[in-house]
Amino acid sequence: MNFIFSNIKWIMLGSGIITCSMILSALHPTLGLTLTFGDTLNGDLANIIVRNWGALITITGGMLVYGAYHEPNRNLILVVSSISKSTFVLLNLIYGQTFFAKSGIALVFDSILVVIFVSYLFLQKSKK
Repeated sequence: MNFIFSNIKWIMLGSGIITCSMILSALHPTLGLTLTFGDTLNGDLANIIVRNWGALITITGGMLVYGAYHEPNRNLILVVSSISKSTFVLLNLIYGQTFFAKSGIALVFDSILVVIFVSYLFLQKSKK
């Protein structure tokens, strides 16, 4: 646990940069979906939803990078990121089993980050 507490800045920075890679879905929805899920959606509604989804995930990644260097905002950013990543994981576990071959890496990555972020939040609370 001390490893998490002493390295949260670098964990947030690295995970934020990786999370920002979802800008690809905002810029090129078909490619983003293909790389993430191995499937695509078509039409204008798909473009709106996928681009917005990619932008929101990218914003979350940017917040993680920001929070790595701005400790007063860190807890809120970790809570928001944990909720976002947990939602992604849960929705995929409920509805996306057919996509696990492609989305599995993202699911494992996000699950590990949620555990790390929540552990940090509880560890920090217990140190006060």
